[in-house]
Amino acid sequence: MTSSTASTSLPPNAAVSINPASGEMVERYPYQNSGELDKVLSQAVVGFRKWAATRKQDRMQLLARLAALLRRDIDGLGRMAAIEMGKPIKQARAEVEKCAVLCDWYAEHGEDIVDDEKTKIGDQAYVSYLPIGAILAVMPWNFPFWQVIRGAIPILVGGNAYVLKHAPNVMGCAYLLAHLFEEAGLPEGAFTVVNITNDLVSKAIVDSRIAAVTVTGSVRAGSAIASQAGAALKKSVLELGGSDPFIVLADADLDKAVKAATIGRFQNTGQICIAAKRIILEEPIAAAFTERFVTAVSQLKLGDPLDEATYLGPMARFDLRDELARQVEASVEQGARVLFGGNKIDGPGNYYAPTILADVTPGMTVFEQETFGPVASLIVSRDVDHAIEMANDSEFGLSGALWTEDKGRAKELARRVETGGLFINGFSASDPRVPIGGVKKSGYGRELSYFGVFEFMNAQTVWFDRE
Repeated sequence: MTSSTASTSLPPNAAVSINPASGEMVERYPYQNSGELDKVLSQAVVGFRKWAATRKQDRMQLLARLAALLRRDIDGLGRMAAIEMGKPIKQARAEVEKCAVLCDWYAEHGEDIVDDEKTKIGDQAYVSYLPIGAILAVMPWNFPFWQVIRGAIPILVGGNAYVLKHAPNVMGCAYLLAHLFEEAGLPEGAFTVVNITNDLVSKAIVDSRIAAVTVTGSVRAGSAIASQAGAALKKSVLELGGSDPFIVLADADLDKAVKAATIGRFQNTGQICIAAKRIILEEPIAAAFTERFVTAVSQLKLGDPLDEATYLGPMARFDLRDELARQVEASVEQGARVLFGGNKIDGPGNYYAPTILADVTPGMTVFEQETFGPVASLIVSRDVDHAIEMANDSEFGLSGALWTEDKGRAKELARRVETGGLFINGFSASDPRVPIGGVKKSGYGRELSYFGVFEFMNAQTVWFDRE
């Protein structure tokens, strides 16, 4: 691993990993050319055939081995995430452990998920779930291990192959994962990494050796990739942006709600698609919540991601910090009020102060756009109906939270919130036991649970002696 000062004059022929805590270059990973991509795709087809022919129980045993390897290497993996994208080290290790838990869950339940399914016709017909081929995955940097594992494992459970195009700034994490899959015993080509530019991503999408595409990223990237996949008559699954509402009603437990909002907004330095970005407070409790929330956020420690005490690290990319600062400045000009933070931190690192904006209303930049960083927007609603109205007043619909002590009413209100997930008296999270995905411009399709397996399976009807 080399280290030198980052420069904007670096040649565009390599993915460059920059340590956001120092601004120094960690490593350069030369991009693969068209010929090298061709070899990877051919390997993926061979790997798919071997993996698809592997017994289901043997596939699940491999996942158990992978879980053990993830736990064995948890310190090194966590350190790589901290160095490449600034994730605080405790959170980085927790991410790796979460990956291992997912592998354990599918190792236990995966075989049942892909077993043949009976139909209401009886023994005369059944549904068989068959893999479709190599799936191209375009993944983001914010959870460099979890984003890959949560998509790859369900895909592999079904017997498909997985071709990873990871974000350029976390290629070190990508290659570490590839080595672990190889060590676990996955056939060569069943999990492969491609380090390619956007033009070759487009070439891979339309290549006949790629069966489908899955994307986690921005609306712009998802729209472009889905258009190309659609033109090639290939399925795509998209998990895109979010501007998740965190609704706190007047009867909520404020202490618990404040704690959840603090974690739900500022974990991973706020760089989470399902973070609590728009905190909507029913008027009777708005002042009390705000006071406690400011106190809680002011106690978060910002610093070196390798420091065990750090809760907020640097933002992963310098351009994204500039964009976040622009969004905050624009919103203040539109009438929002800074209660805490609201500024870049001077120094070589890519730090932005944890920020709370009050008096946010529909139409403001931080209300309308996704804020991918440590900025919380406080919005006051007149009543419950007004809170739901503002929650739905977004082009996004990924996830959300609703806080109330009346669980019966919560179930009724949940059906009115236009999101792919809703967490009652908690903050949004992903878990292998339940699906994750969005509506509207947050994308389509689902990951995790059995939904994530079936997204890329051929549900083949087998019918005997039909007259």
